[in-house]
Amino acid sequence: MAKKISNPTSTLQLNFEQDKPKRKMDGAVLYRIQLIIAAFLFLIGTLLLVSFGSSFFVGVSDQSEVERGVVDTIKGSDIPIKNFAGLLGAKIAHFFLFKTFGWSTLLLIPLFYLSALKVGFKKEIYSLERLSWQVLFYILWFSLLAGFFVFSLDLPHSIGGGVGYFVNEKLYQLLGYLSIFVIGFGGFIFLVLFYQLNPKKAVVAAPLAAEEEEEEEEESLFIDEDGPAVHVDNDDLETFRPIVPPVVEEIVPVVATPVEVLPDPVVAEEKKEDDLDFTYKVADVADEVIEEEPTPVSREIKANDLVEQFGLYDPTADLPKYQFPTIDLLKEYDQKNQTSQVTMDELKANKEKIVETLLNYGIGIQKIEATIGPTVTLYEIVPKAGVRVSKITSLEDDLSLSLAAMGVRIIGQMPGKDTIGIEVANKNREMVPVRAVIGSEKFQKSTYDLPITLGKTISNEIFVADLAKMPHLLMAGATGQGKSVGLNMLLTSLIYKKHPATLKFVLVDPKKVELSLFNKLERHFLACLPDSAEAIITDTKKVVSTLNSLCKEMDLRYDKLKDAGCRNIKEYNQKFINRRLNPNEHDFMPYIVLVIDELADLMLTAGKEVEHPIARLAQLARAIGIHLVVATQRPSVNVITGTIKANFPARLSFKVMSKIDSRTILDAGGADQLVGMGDMLLSMGSEVIRLQCAFVDTPEVEDICDFIGNQQGYTSAYLLPEPDSEEMGGQDRGDFDPSDRDSFFDEAARLVVMHQQGSTSLIQRKLKLGYNRAGRLIDQLEAAGIVGSFGGSKAREVLVKSETELEEILKNL
Repeated sequence: MAKKISNPTSTLQLNFEQDKPKRKMDGAVLYRIQLIIAAFLFLIGTLLLVSFGSSFFVGVSDQSEVERGVVDTIKGSDIPIKNFAGLLGAKIAHFFLFKTFGWSTLLLIPLFYLSALKVGFKKEIYSLERLSWQVLFYILWFSLLAGFFVFSLDLPHSIGGGVGYFVNEKLYQLLGYLSIFVIGFGGFIFLVLFYQLNPKKAVVAAPLAAEEEEEEEEESLFIDEDGPAVHVDNDDLETFRPIVPPVVEEIVPVVATPVEVLPDPVVAEEKKEDDLDFTYKVADVADEVIEEEPTPVSREIKANDLVEQFGLYDPTADLPKYQFPTIDLLKEYDQKNQTSQVTMDELKANKEKIVETLLNYGIGIQKIEATIGPTVTLYEIVPKAGVRVSKITSLEDDLSLSLAAMGVRIIGQMPGKDTIGIEVANKNREMVPVRAVIGSEKFQKSTYDLPITLGKTISNEIFVADLAKMPHLLMAGATGQGKSVGLNMLLTSLIYKKHPATLKFVLVDPKKVELSLFNKLERHFLACLPDSAEAIITDTKKVVSTLNSLCKEMDLRYDKLKDAGCRNIKEYNQKFINRRLNPNEHDFMPYIVLVIDELADLMLTAGKEVEHPIARLAQLARAIGIHLVVATQRPSVNVITGTIKANFPARLSFKVMSKIDSRTILDAGGADQLVGMGDMLLSMGSEVIRLQCAFVDTPEVEDICDFIGNQQGYTSAYLLPEPDSEEMGGQDRGDFDPSDRDSFFDEAARLVVMHQQGSTSLIQRKLKLGYNRAGRLIDQLEAAGIVGSFGGSKAREVLVKSETELEEILKNL
């Protein structure tokens, strides 16, 4: 679309009207010629594709025919050609694969297809000029590289072709096997020189040079019925560039090359004076120019220019002086003075009791090995042939009685081994200090997106995992068994590895005291609602709002991923760092970790208002970088519902009180046999790992938070979006607004009409809602005329007596 033509001369208008039919006819002829050339190029590409493809299967059988002379070929032969492209295809494949460059000539096929696409339809997926240079180089270079291995390893000759073999034969005589370095160096030089050039300058150079050389040659112009006037060189029908008439204020060029090339105004004026044919197309009157949608190539060039000018985007630049907490903040314990080492006498005594107990039940043992851990010792046994595994696993209580030890757990089969494991608690336990795991090389050098370290395994190995791969963690454990320490350990490990710009925490603490230590991180790591007085959420009402806000944040992030053409947060952030996304529409996304310290209390007070957003986040939020860590003291089925449990593949259990609780959290027994004080089982998929949680003391957490909190931070916590009013369950109001009613309104109305009882407790109990939301529903039902007014201790009167009448009311609302 172009702007309105200003003051066009009558001469130009007359020439336009007189020359218009002639230009249309010339354009049609040219278009047919282009289609013919494109079809020819497509035919050549197809011929090469069929010839090469057939040769890979039947090339040897056609060997005698392709080596015949011209005279013999004309006379014919009784031997049939098996190549699908006939004798011509067999000879073409033989020439390229055996005589010249070998398999690398396959690169010619896409070159011909893309050339046909450009000539016939003016579409260019990738710069054809740059692609041609790359194809020519790679055909030669891959032929030489493949020829080296053909010459050295006696591989099929067609891999490198005759050129590759001949060159390597000469290079071997000169350098021996060091010739591979010469070939590799040649490829390295090409990569450095070719790909480091400014793509925009490389593209502009060719049209400008062509313009200077062809300035005095005969030129012809044509105008297409559906497009703007373009200049066509008679010697090269594939070269197009837009022409801008001198009387046009502003025009949008149709870009046939990756950049716009405008003629010199002086040259255009000279052509006018020489009575050259001049054509233009008058567009509809428009107020502004509509810019053409940038192609992927132009966006790539622009992004490369931005990176060259400003460098990669650095998300940590907002806090350039931020210092990660140091290991010195963690307490160093004297491990030598601990009496936690398992003695040889203890090992022998346990071994003898295990062997004796199993023999009492007729179970013989071929071999037994012991692995000493910080909390338990693992005894791996190999029973004699004919012993059923189930017979051993049923003796858990008997072994515990014989060993006079708590926490005996039998593993039916050790993963990946042919042994049965028996875990026995040590008499003197070893404490695992947080400094030992945070400062370990395994954790410090981990490259996970969200690295967490929880402690040590039973074989004394530091356990490091990626929370982003879990992707959500469900924790359970009775009071005093180490659950809060485990949460602190998880948060501490993330703080030690992540910059505040890349990670945010949403902390929910109904008990109000467990996570309060992290309050000092508000301007660095915490996220909250805009109207929150404190960043750590302790009020149940705020919890529901925050969860719904996270759901909205999730939806907004998915919209951005869709616009950016990315599948997950990692791809999106990488595009943003490489400046391939518009900063006016996109921004860098930090990971968000939601930590809920006590789910049971929230389920008791809010019910479905909490369950629904948690389940939704667990189902969908992984790809956009929102991960959940949910803990509870009571892992019962009404707390850890099936909906929640199904979306938490990673479960962590400290000691629980019963086998039922263990099966609820882990889908297996064993958590009731733990010895407490940080002893835990981690289930990820089908594997269950026993760990001793590292001990991070309260003063250590305070020192870490003080160290970070005293540094320069952001102006406020990371603000989450305001939740929608429907997700909030409506607001307190006197008049009923049908457009703003609660999402449970219809269900609550049917419930009270069915039971003929307008009771808040009925809605709360049946719909599993919190008291406040159930009360708001009753107020809305009253405003809608479904229930009567408040009558003290009595239930409200239900004014609608039948479900048919109710449905009519709901339809009208």
